[in-house]
Amino acid sequence: MTAVIAHRGNSSVAPQNTLSAFEAAWRGDADSIEIDVQLTADRQVVVIHDDSVDATTDGSGVVGELTLDEVRALDAGAWFAPAFTGQRVPTFAEVVEFLTEHPGIELLLELKGAWTADDVRLVTEPIAAAGLEDRVVGQSFWPESVEALAEVAPGLRRGLLIFAVPDDLVARCRELGVMTCNPHGDLVAANPSLVDELHDAGIQVMVWTLDKPDEWAAAIDAGVDAIITNRPDRLGGWLAAR
Repeated sequence: MTAVIAHRGNSSVAPQNTLSAFEAAWRGDADSIEIDVQLTADRQVVVIHDDSVDATTDGSGVVGELTLDEVRALDAGAWFAPAFTGQRVPTFAEVVEFLTEHPGIELLLELKGAWTADDVRLVTEPIAAAGLEDRVVGQSFWPESVEALAEVAPGLRRGLLIFAVPDDLVARCRELGVMTCNPHGDLVAANPSLVDELHDAGIQVMVWTLDKPDEWAAAIDAGVDAIITNRPDRLGGWLAAR
């Protein structure tokens, strides 16, 4: 069965990367929630996709140049709809608490940018302390961040995100020790043998970010293990109908 991964939560019905979007994903029976994490100027982990806060809050500035208090003072919901006014940029601690209070859903955790081993401990230690290792997959586009995950938490499942398909992709995945390689949907469409090649190497494929039935059908025909989507409730209903 193809798994449904809610991209930044159920971001079609609630503001992305907020607790309301995560709650909506859980209520919509998503198998997993995909989130993005970054570090503030005072080395606190917050959940936000962009390097700046401009697009998804009422503030401006670079995440890494703002303190946690400055980020938390921003409204992260009003831009989406008035009903979500007052939503905040979540801390990673709040995500861990959400997972402990919402059984049955996993976390696909994307590290944005290059993280050191000390940086990675800021997420792996709370995960371990909460006993959530078996419900989390850590991933990144940056190989050095994946390597840091392997160094700090070798038992945590890992994934490599890709924008392009290098000739040595399978070798690279094996070197990093990832259990999944997660390409953009266009890469799967342009490289029909990609999924089979990764599967033959014992590597799963979670494709992103697909929101239309024809895209879902093509991904399933290709044999992907999971689909990352902004519309997890619709994808779940579509899969059930099939």
